[in-house]
Parts: sequence; structure tokens; C-alpha cells
Amino acid sequence: MADDNETPEIPPHDTPSEVSEPLDRALGERYLTYALSTIMHRALPDARDGLKPVHRRILYAMRGLRLDPTGAFRKCAKIVGEVMGNYHPHGDQAIYDALARLAQDFNVRYPLVDGQGNFGNIDGDNPAAQRYTEARLTPAAAALMEGLAEDAVDFRDNYDGSEQEPVVLPAAFPNLLANGSSGIAVGMATNIPPHNIDELCTACLHLIQHPAATDEKLLDFVQGPDFPTGGIIVEPRAAIKEAYRTGRGGFRLRARWEVEDLGRGTWQIVVTEIPYQVPKGRLIERLAGLINEKKVPLLADVRDESTEDIRLILEPRARTVDPTVLMEMLFRASDLETRFAMNMNVLIDGRTPQVSTLREVLRAFLDHRRDVLLRRSRHRLAKIDARLEVLEGFLVAYLNLDRVIEIIRYEDDPKAVMIAEFSLTDVQAEAILNMRLRNLRKLEEMEIRGERDALTVERAGLVELLDSEAGQWRRIADEIRATRKAFGKSARGGARRTTFDDAPEVEEVSLESMIEREPITVVCSEMGWIRALRGRIDPSTELKFKDGDGPRFLIHAETTDKLLLFASNGRMYTLAANSLPGGRGMGEPVRLMVDLPNEAQMVTLFVHTPGAKLLVASDAGDGFILGEDDAVAQTRAGRQILNLKEGVRAKVCRPVRGDHVAVAGDNRKVLVFPLAELDEMTRGKGTRLQRYKDGGLTDATTFTLADGLAWKDPAGRTRTVAQPELDEWIGRRADAGRMAPRGFPQNRRFD
Repeated sequence: MADDNETPEIPPHDTPSEVSEPLDRALGERYLTYALSTIMHRALPDARDGLKPVHRRILYAMRGLRLDPTGAFRKCAKIVGEVMGNYHPHGDQAIYDALARLAQDFNVRYPLVDGQGNFGNIDGDNPAAQRYTEARLTPAAAALMEGLAEDAVDFRDNYDGSEQEPVVLPAAFPNLLANGSSGIAVGMATNIPPHNIDELCTACLHLIQHPAATDEKLLDFVQGPDFPTGGIIVEPRAAIKEAYRTGRGGFRLRARWEVEDLGRGTWQIVVTEIPYQVPKGRLIERLAGLINEKKVPLLADVRDESTEDIRLILEPRARTVDPTVLMEMLFRASDLETRFAMNMNVLIDGRTPQVSTLREVLRAFLDHRRDVLLRRSRHRLAKIDARLEVLEGFLVAYLNLDRVIEIIRYEDDPKAVMIAEFSLTDVQAEAILNMRLRNLRKLEEMEIRGERDALTVERAGLVELLDSEAGQWRRIADEIRATRKAFGKSARGGARRTTFDDAPEVEEVSLESMIEREPITVVCSEMGWIRALRGRIDPSTELKFKDGDGPRFLIHAETTDKLLLFASNGRMYTLAANSLPGGRGMGEPVRLMVDLPNEAQMVTLFVHTPGAKLLVASDAGDGFILGEDDAVAQTRAGRQILNLKEGVRAKVCRPVRGDHVAVAGDNRKVLVFPLAELDEMTRGKGTRLQRYKDGGLTDATTFTLADGLAWKDPAGRTRTVAQPELDEWIGRRADAGRMAPRGFPQNRRFD
């Protein structure tokens, strides 16, 4: 006998507890599983009903709650709880966001949820919390689910096997194209615009009659997208056809506008429709920003007068402004024109992602409708056969009523006796035994005979339908016509909203040409406060500055000019003269206009001269020639010109005038060399100008050798050194140079 304290021997285990496999294969298999789950169950819609699983589950749960279009509303919190608890355990906020979007008539062309309460608005405001809003199904949603109780589609277990949910909805209309869809999966995405149901139904009817119809022919019926917010598509027709033929493309969508006459020659522009998925609040902020930044000088003001309908007022700067030119500028600079990129990537059979053409999507819908028709017909046929079996039993009972009553009254097993005596089936006998006494009246027998005859006729029609493919397509065509009547252009909200037009050809107008050209004087202080005074101000004029501040630059310019600001960090910044603050007050800090770091100092400020060249250099003695056109920056961040090492700062930026370069250093040595020895670059460290043992570069300039090198002495007089006296300082680039000429300024600068 074994000792009780002895540890029992563990039998060998055939299956190893750990499995070794290459990391790349393990990661690949697991990532592929995740990718397929994302593609099929989250991001891409099914081409048959146009829905993603979350939307399908929301509609099915609302149907289970009996939230019919004519019924009462229920709290969205109740609906979200039902969906999350039974079908979609992925968080209530994600479900509520999807539910709310189905109710937004500015996002969904044919809303599937009828919302009561605050479900957000076109301004971009979010819906209220789910505990405050209520919802029910719309007639369009009911049409998508018509036939669910008639075995029209397959059902599958939910996530925990406690419930059943439909794999796809029957879909009485092509919802994928009617309401569109968007989503991002792993390695693929989809973006389908909404369309008009009337046009889609007409195209389906044509495809039924002509199965070989091409995408180009179908586009005779489907004009293009029909966005819920309207707008005007200005994409060329050829590009639209190519997009639907390939499944990929784009559509330029513009706001709808009109000119409103205010009398006495004045007018304003009224925008009544804005592009799809553009929040109105953000659009107004952008237009106001364009006015403040003076990027559209023709626009004076923007005002929102919207109530239930959109009404944006755009006021021109002057009555002489051309409205078309103004709107073309706004279309380029704002979201009054957007581009909708179409990518019809869908699950064409519920499993395989595929970028589909218009014909392929409509074909998938029609094939689904035929499958639904066949399944519903077979289901109805089975129901009729079951009912006819019962009715035949009832008629046998009426023909032998006395005997049936006698059997029921006296026999111990009446069911078996009736089956044997009248050749009844088990179902017929059970139905007779469960029949109520009041149904034995003569009138009931006549009703049963009438019902049997009607069901017999219906059954013959179903059998004929199942045997005839042509008959099936005729029935589908009749159903599509009924759908077109219910939701087409004659129904409320069914008329096309988005129209088509050609973009007007307006000659490109530069901003400079629209700025009134006026002389100004730009004043910039030592601390970097800048302003623009009207007219030409004499340099000797006394100007006011903040305490502790003083004048630094005084530049005569015009409102159409651009100013270039070169900073010690080696970056060049661009300022528009017309956007500078006015002369009232002390101006504004230049650091608010450009992204000039606090540690960087202004080196120089000057008016941009197109085609001119500049000499730029650092205090390390490196520099090059720069074309001014390459120095103009388009953003606040400026453009990096000189590449500087740590501790090195930009020192010189002067216009190139002449054929020689003069360089002065901290060691009071001056070097003159030909300008041709200096490289011309757009950006970089540059080449060595002068060699230093100690210190660095203090100044550099260009001059014409024949005129001599000039500078101002401490007394303000101009002194010039010319050849042959100047030959002593002429050398090669990167030489050390010689001590400065007599009278050279102590600050070692040429100006």
C-alpha cells in the first residue's frame, strides 16, 4: 500500500505547455486576424445593405424595442443599453455617436433614426447626453428591415451566444449609395458619397432590363452625389464618369450663393448652402480670419443670419467689386469649396473587400434583393402548405362533424381514432381537437373554404415565381418602383438637392493688384515695435516711442511692398506692408507678426526688391550671395537662410552693389576681394570671407572698385579710399587682410 504522504507521480503530458514559433510569423498571423476583424466588423460597409455592424445592430435593437415610425419615442440611453448589452459590447459612447449620426439630416441623406431632442447641428455642436434624447425608427429604416421575420436573411449568434442577430438586412433600397459611408480599416479605407434614391432606383430598373448595361450608361440615370446639405458640384462630367467607372475619384463641391440687391447700387452675397460635412461655425471663423489677416481684401465682413435655413451674409469692400471674383477668391481660400474624395471600397459579398464600380455596387444590391425574394417566397410557401394542411383537416371534420364529436366524446384516444378513420395527419388531428365549439357554425366552414381557395391560388403564384427567373425580376422591379414612389423625388425631401455647374473662368487676380497703392513710412523701434505711417515722413521728424525705447529703422515704402526682416538666427521673415498696424499709438511687436524667437535679434529690415541680390554673412566670417526672390517666406516661421553653429550669429545682410567685397573684423583688419570669388546660394553656411586668429566678422559690404571704398567717419563725413591707395587691402577671399585705413570707424562698420 502506498504511503499517504507520498507525492503521487504526475503522468506525462503529451501536449507541450509552450509552443515555439518564429516571431515574424506569430506577429503576422495575429496582426492579420486583427486586420480582418477591423475590415469586416468595423470599418467597411456591406454592399448589400450599406451598413456597418454597429448601425445594423442599432436598427435591429430598435426594432426589437418596437420603436416603429408610427410608435412612441424611447430614451436613447435605453436603446444604447439594449445594443451594448445584447449585440455590440464596445462602449456606450461609440454606439451613441453612431445612433446620433443616423438621426442628423445634415449628415445622412435619408435619416434612419427619427430623433427627438438635441442631436447636434450643422454648426458643429455635439448632441446632448443620451439620457436627454429620444429616438425611433424612420420609414426608411423600416424599409431596410422589411422581411426580417420571413427568413429573408441569415442570422448568427451574438457575442455571447445568448441572442441572434441578422448578418445583413433585407434592404428595400440601395442604402450604400443612398446614404454613403466612410471608414478607415487596416491598410484600406472607404469614402462613399450619398446619392438620390429616385435616380438609384431608376438605374436599378434599367440594370434589370439590361443586365449588360455599362457604368457610362447607368450614369445617364445617376447624375452624381446628392449631398444632404446641397451645394454645387463643379467637377467636369468626364472626371465624374471616370470616378464611377473605377470606383475612385473626387468631386469639387461649392457653396450655393446669390447676390442680394440692397438698393442704391449696394449689394451683398447670401450663402444658402454650404459643402457637405463642413461645420458652419468653423467656416465662419475661417472667413473672419481671412478678413483679419487681410488675405481677401475684397471681403469687408461676414455675418451669420441663419435660423432653420442657412443664411451667411458676405459684405464686399466696395460696390464696384465683382461678386464672381470675390467668390472665386473665397472658394480658393476657405471651405466654401471642398473636395470629396470617393473610394468605393466595400464588402461586395459581405466578406471580400473590393473597390467597386457603380454597376458592381448596384449589381450586388439587386442580387441580394433576388436572394431575399426567393427566401421570403419559400418561407411563405412553407407557411401556406402548413395552413392548407390544417384547413383540409378542418373540412374533413365539417363533412363528418357528428362522427368527430362522437369520437371526441366517447373514445379514450380520439386523436389516434380520427387519424385511422379519416386518414388525417398528426397536425390535422391536433388542430381539430384544439378547435373551439363556436367555430363549428356553418359560416365558419364557408370562411375556411374561401381561405383555402385563396391560399391555393397564392401558392400556385409562388410556385410559378420560384420557377421563373423573369418573373422574379419583374417582382423585384415592382418592389423598386414602390420604393421609388415612397422615397423618390415626389416624396417629402426626395428631390435632388445638389446640382451641377461649370466653374466660371476668372482670370487669376493677385492680392497685390487689389491693394490700393499708397506711400507709407515704416517705423520700427529698437525693441521691435513696428507701425506704418501714411505718406513720406522726414527722417528728422520726431516720433514717439515707449519709455526706454527708440528708433531703429525708418523706411519709405508703399502699401503693395513686402518687407524682409533678417534676424540673428539666420532666418528671413516676410511682412506685408499693407498688414502693418497704423500710425496711431506705438504699433505692435514684430514678434506677434512672425515667429521670431526671444533670443534672436533683428539684423536689418528693408523693402523687398524683386530680382535683387544680397550679401549675407555670420560673425564667424562665413557668407554668400543670396537672391532676394529666394528670401521671401510664405509663412510666419520665415525661411532659414544661414545655417549657423551653436554660438554663431548672423551679422550682415546688405544689398549687392558693385564688383568687390570689403570685410572688416574685430581685429580691425580689412580685406577687399572680387565679388566673383563669392558663391551664390539659396541656403547654407556659406564660404569663408576673412580669416581670423581672434574675434570674428564685424561688417561686410560691396562696392564698385572704380569708385573706391567709402565709409562715414565719426563726424558724419564720407571718406573714400580708391586705387591705387586701396590696392594695399586687396587680396584673395579668406585672407587675413591688413589693418584698417586711417580714419576707419572705431565700431569697425562701413555705414
